[in-house]
Amino acid sequence: MSLGKVLVCDKVSDVGLKLLKDVGIEALVQNGLTEVELVDIVSDVDAIIVRSATKITGKIINAAKKLQIIARAGVGVDNIDVDTATKRGVIVVNSPEGNTIAAAEHTLAMLLALARKIPQADPALRSGEWKRNLYTGVEVYGKTLGVLGLGKIGSRVAQYGAALGMRVIGSDPFITPEYAKKIGVELRPYEEIIREADYITLHVPKTPETAKMFNKDLLAKLKKGVRIINCARGGIIDEDALAEAIQSGHVAGAAIDVFDEEPPKTDHPLFKLTQVV
Repeated sequence: MSLGKVLVCDKVSDVGLKLLKDVGIEALVQNGLTEVELVDIVSDVDAIIVRSATKITGKIINAAKKLQIIARAGVGVDNIDVDTATKRGVIVVNSPEGNTIAAAEHTLAMLLALARKIPQADPALRSGEWKRNLYTGVEVYGKTLGVLGLGKIGSRVAQYGAALGMRVIGSDPFITPEYAKKIGVELRPYEEIIREADYITLHVPKTPETAKMFNKDLLAKLKKGVRIINCARGGIIDEDALAEAIQSGHVAGAAIDVFDEEPPKTDHPLFKLTQVV
């Protein structure tokens, strides 16, 4: 495979760009372009590099007559039209271990920030408030952590949870009971996890099956007082339904790192809730 021109669609480290330059590859960096704008400039590119912001649609792939490969600098390829790429003979690759530790640690940080109300307490104290009782958190020790999706990131988060003294239960159709036992997870049916977990962390791709899977009906089936963490993909949770479940008190809070629409609008319903990180 000979690559002459590579289109970089999202923010990529200068170190990565230098690697391309060092081997004589011309890197065209164009961040934040729309589908129409990308269609206009891809006719002569041999490769496309994306992260998560840019969606490489069938129109873009078909307009790129010289395209040989699409590389996702991250986990998952749900922002790439893999079917069209396959029909065109274009290779699609990702880097599943590239951000595993960072993503898992970030998930843990979000979980603890949610439990201890750290983001809410910090600006309150800085503004002169001394309302310690208002920001009393809850312990995670002894609580049940439900992990939906036990891939590389989900498995590591499960291990972190176990290290904190949490009971960890998980669900993943591709994981064997032997592997689950090795990482300290009780492999359970999905329906049991949503009923029993005090904390639920999502580590599944966004697919037609998982889109809006946490809708109003499912949220109502969760254990009262549950806390939800989503550092996987936007669109897995129905955000309006989640806001309603938190307002009603059924869901105690949520830590959300990804949104259905990014960047989210400033009047997003979750932004109004102090129970959300």
